Amino acid sequence: MRLLQSEGDGRFSLTERVGDNIPPYAILSHTWGADNEEVTFKDLMDRTGTDKVGYEKLTFCGKKAASDGLEYFWVDTCCIDKSSSSELTEAINSMFQWYRNSTKCYVYLTDVSSDDFAKKNGRFENSRWFTRGWTLQELIAPKTVEFFSSDKKRIGDKNSMVRELHSITEIAPDALHGAPLSRFSVEERMAWAARRNTKREEDGAYCLLGVFDVSIALIYGEGRDKAFIRLRKEIKEASIAHVPPQPKSVPGRWNVPFLRNRHFVGQEVYLNKLENLLCTEGPPPAIAITGLGGVGKTQIAIELAHRMSKEHSDCSIFWLPATSAESIQQGFEDIARLLNVHAPEQEQDGLKKAVQHNLNQDSVGRWLLILDNVDDMELWSSELKGFLPRRQHGCVVCTTRSREVAVELTISEVIEVSEMGEQTGLNMLSKLLVRQELLGAKQDVQELLRQLTFLPLAITQAAAYINKKGVTLSDYLSLLKEQEEEVVDLLSEDFEDMGRYNGAKNPVAITWLLSFEQMRSQNLLAAEYLSFMACVDTKAIPVTLLPPAKTTKLEMDALGTLSAYYFISPRTSDNTFDVHRLVHLAMRNWLRKEGSLAQWTVEALKRLDQVLPKSRKERGTMQRIWRTYLPHVRYALDADVGEAFELKRVDLLQSFARCLYDEGRYAEAETCESEVLQLGQRLLGNEHTKTLCCKRDLVETYMRRGRYEEAEEMAVNALNTSSRVHGDEDYVTLDLKELIADICLEKGRWTEAENINSEVLELRKRLYSRDDLDTVLSMSRLADVYIKQRRWKEAEELGVQVMSIYQKRLGNEHPDTLTSMNDLGITYLNQGRLVEAEEMYMQVIKIMKRVLGEKHPHTLTSLAHLARTYAKQKRLGEAEKLYEQVIEASKAVLGEKHYVTLERIDFLATFYRKQARWKEAEELGLQVMDRRLEVLGNEHQYTLRSMGNLGLTYTEQERFHEAEQLQVQVLEARGRVLGEKHPETLVSMNNLACTWKHLERDGEAIALMEKCLELRKEVLGPEDPDTKISLRWLTMWHNETLKQSDASEGGASSELDDTEEQIEFVRQDETGRQEGIPEQNEGLKKIKSTARKSRRMGFSKLYHTSRALVRRARSKNPE
Repeated sequence: MRLLQSEGDGRFSLTERVGDNIPPYAILSHTWGADNEEVTFKDLMDRTGTDKVGYEKLTFCGKKAASDGLEYFWVDTCCIDKSSSSELTEAINSMFQWYRNSTKCYVYLTDVSSDDFAKKNGRFENSRWFTRGWTLQELIAPKTVEFFSSDKKRIGDKNSMVRELHSITEIAPDALHGAPLSRFSVEERMAWAARRNTKREEDGAYCLLGVFDVSIALIYGEGRDKAFIRLRKEIKEASIAHVPPQPKSVPGRWNVPFLRNRHFVGQEVYLNKLENLLCTEGPPPAIAITGLGGVGKTQIAIELAHRMSKEHSDCSIFWLPATSAESIQQGFEDIARLLNVHAPEQEQDGLKKAVQHNLNQDSVGRWLLILDNVDDMELWSSELKGFLPRRQHGCVVCTTRSREVAVELTISEVIEVSEMGEQTGLNMLSKLLVRQELLGAKQDVQELLRQLTFLPLAITQAAAYINKKGVTLSDYLSLLKEQEEEVVDLLSEDFEDMGRYNGAKNPVAITWLLSFEQMRSQNLLAAEYLSFMACVDTKAIPVTLLPPAKTTKLEMDALGTLSAYYFISPRTSDNTFDVHRLVHLAMRNWLRKEGSLAQWTVEALKRLDQVLPKSRKERGTMQRIWRTYLPHVRYALDADVGEAFELKRVDLLQSFARCLYDEGRYAEAETCESEVLQLGQRLLGNEHTKTLCCKRDLVETYMRRGRYEEAEEMAVNALNTSSRVHGDEDYVTLDLKELIADICLEKGRWTEAENINSEVLELRKRLYSRDDLDTVLSMSRLADVYIKQRRWKEAEELGVQVMSIYQKRLGNEHPDTLTSMNDLGITYLNQGRLVEAEEMYMQVIKIMKRVLGEKHPHTLTSLAHLARTYAKQKRLGEAEKLYEQVIEASKAVLGEKHYVTLERIDFLATFYRKQARWKEAEELGLQVMDRRLEVLGNEHQYTLRSMGNLGLTYTEQERFHEAEQLQVQVLEARGRVLGEKHPETLVSMNNLACTWKHLERDGEAIALMEKCLELRKEVLGPEDPDTKISLRWLTMWHNETLKQSDASEGGASSELDDTEEQIEFVRQDETGRQEGIPEQNEGLKKIKSTARKSRRMGFSKLYHTSRALVRRARSKNPE
């Protein structure tokens, strides 16, 4: 492959043929004129052809490529030596890939003006370009296709015009979007070319080689028919030779928590209907299974899940219980773990959105999502409805007692499950009874089923009692009749479906009461466990949550008894079990009747408070355990326990809030902490330690949500109270001081932050020990201050100590340990110790991928640091590729508008700017700025940062007026929000002064830079690198007059030379004090230095020549 390159005088030259290391290039798609009009390979070699009509195409493509930062381009008329049959054959067989691999493809429509396109007069649709054979692959193959009119104006691109292009060409939209062409049949692809023509008849076949990914020899003169016969033969042979081995079926993901019910009978009519609906063509439906409580809706769903898994092993099946907001959240977390997606921090409902986004992707494959017990309309509307995935590849099935919810989910596909028929009921009873001879008493069987209204749950409980006690059906019927009606009525309270029992006593309540009384007489611990379970959520109750028994055997016996009576349903793999909703309700009603419901509720609160972690270490090491407790905490907290037990509720609510905080669920944590604070103030007063702890936690949550003013106000108030009441050495006082230091750090008051953190650290060392985890946390906070201040050596020393203690105390895989290793990597990176930084990040990433997963937010952070390390090492290709991968993962995991995602896109824009890829930098910069304006507002620090960076991109392109407009806005806003002395405000001041100097507003520039220098000396100190930058600028500007007067003598002072060596640092990145991105080479720096010197000295021609060289040099491939 040869490429064209501009020589700068309006002429073009060809490169030598390039092999594997092909630089980025643009490619032209056009229709040929007469042979004598087009510029040929021979013309370029002879340096002729400039007077040909086709030379204008080369000029257009060359200029357009240069404006897109591309030095090389390719045009078919002159980049192939057609006198060489071997080269022509190679080119035609490679053409599809050449277009596929291009950075940009420009379609030049010589018969469509921009006015034609604007007026939609049919010229575009009828352009000759759409009728030519070769342009088919030129439309399909490239990733980026841009259309230009005859007057060289851009009129659109392939992605934005898919609908129009499909209408004109009848090419499938997916093919235009880049889908693998193997998805489309041979005849469909042949049809795309059916109405296209070629100048030579054989080319009708040859132009399709890339479309079918085959190669054949070119035999011009053989005729169209023979060429197509050979083409089809090659396609057929290739399809046989390259039929991929049938991939092993990748098993779908599975989190259904129940084994298949071996006693399941009947219900085939419902299952057949469900299976038929799931297998229909078209978009999969949403299906609601509705009916009476206890009628067997969940069992039908379990059976459906197992059948689907057996028949469609590649289908993922997810189970999500919907009894409460917390069980829904837990269900989404379970699914997220299976999908390896993670919750965005600081975004309400982030995990649900992440799961929704993931299931919407083609890569997930087929799936079935079962929502069990969606009975609450309010829960449905607030917690589920907006987070269900689209159903291109999957189906949603829900079980519900609520017809209203069923209709909300799906208008038509509602399957209503009625009571069993007599034969189905008999079959079920037959499967459940151990003593089959009991079925011989047919009259008793019929009467029993009638009494139980053929309700599966009641039949199951009755059979369990009969098997356990060894009684006859007649005996059991007598026991049913003996139950006091008023007791059954009481146990039936809140059974919404009472009107559905055909005048009989509530079968669930009556069978439950018989079984419970019998069980209680046999195993008191089992009855106590069921009483405890009545005060927590019904789903996924961990065995570890139950009050400890005296021995493991007693616990196992009690759970075995509960399971034998079908009061609980053990799950398959996680040592948890469910209680049926109606059993749960009957148990609560019985406890209420006995006057012991409040007592058991308090027992549940106490037990939950015992098992929830209290410290950071416990929350870090026991996360997988305590996460399973959260739905039960939420359920218990909603109970009314009376004022006598309110303090116990405060303790539990505070622990619950901290768990939510550690989960990144900051909005929910804030709600809980606000409630805790109100309770603490009312019950204990403002000065109690617990109340102050509530304020401390709430301050930390405010900070996580970016509300620093509220956080500081509350922290200062709480600190004053704590110091006065409990003393300066109290642990809450120290915690509050450190939070104030964190706020100072975020607001740019670095010296204040350092002084507070140093004071607290010394106190903790004296009061506790050097290895105490709170002491280590203080060390880590002080290291963060040093990092902000760029005191890398001191940050490193502390960082090594922190990492060492965390490894010893928490282990190598604890989140705090990994975070400390990340921080240490930052210090290595900024000291230029790039090999050590890389090794550190590689080690961290390896652990994080194994422990947290490849797409966990912490893993992505480490990968981003590694990408920046590559950039520092000038491994720019690897850096860019990795950073783009991180951004795509961030979009999927955190969301496209999440602040971390936008920060990473902003960094990539800076990366592009440093490589003189200004168009890409500008596109990303605008995207980030617009999204931050939408999400954060126009005065948020991140919004201002992106505006500042965009201003730098404009400056690099010498668009100084546009740069100035942004920089003035940023400086004014930062002055208002952060204050005049904030380091980021001073960055804006520095950059605006530089822009004014470029605009030759010398007096204003010098005055502003002098102000910036004085403020930097005061805030950062005279030795800070930023202070030195401002000083060098002023030195250069003050000497400028002298240099201009001495221009005729040439030469610059040593001081000026020193300034020029540092000139790369003067326009400072707005992304904070982070590691920079290297320029491409030292030669480029020298050319830039020459440009600046010649401009000051009045050498206009030299200046413009130097600037042209800079643009050309920096537009080359960064590698």
